[in-house]
Amino acid sequence: MRRILPLGLLALTTIVVQVALMPHLRLFGVVPDLGLVLAIAIAYHDDAETAAIVGFITGLGFDFFLGTPVGVSALAYSVSGFLTGVIQASLIRSSRWLPLALGGVGGLFGGLLFVGIAILAGTDSLIHLGTLGVVARAALYDAIVALVVFPLVERFVRTRVAPPMSWRA
Repeated sequence: MRRILPLGLLALTTIVVQVALMPHLRLFGVVPDLGLVLAIAIAYHDDAETAAIVGFITGLGFDFFLGTPVGVSALAYSVSGFLTGVIQASLIRSSRWLPLALGGVGGLFGGLLFVGIAILAGTDSLIHLGTLGVVARAALYDAIVALVVFPLVERFVRTRVAPPMSWRA
């Protein structure tokens, strides 16, 4: 219960920064999906259910500012966060570059999932090859942003499902 307030504030801050600041910080012609990276970081530092809930909340908050059907980002962020949380238990967390990899792979998966859901929901404007380039560039930006988001989430969450493991044990 005491984690609800910090995670709620983190989700709200993410939505505000995504909507107000990130459109002005374009890189490669795209903006990162901060809500997606947040859900992946929470999945890494906490658990799958928490990541799915926070991903859904941030995605839904962001959906109100997009032209796609409401719920597309919420579903994509939630599923991506949950799957990352399920997979993270088998990861060895010895590399400091793991957040970069998770941010990039998660960004690519979440972006493709977003596009697929949006197309199924009737957003025909996303059906062209240029969409894949946008998703790939956004995934690169997500990887860069993950280097900042992961340590920030670790400070907010302060609990891990399992202690970090190293091959040097």
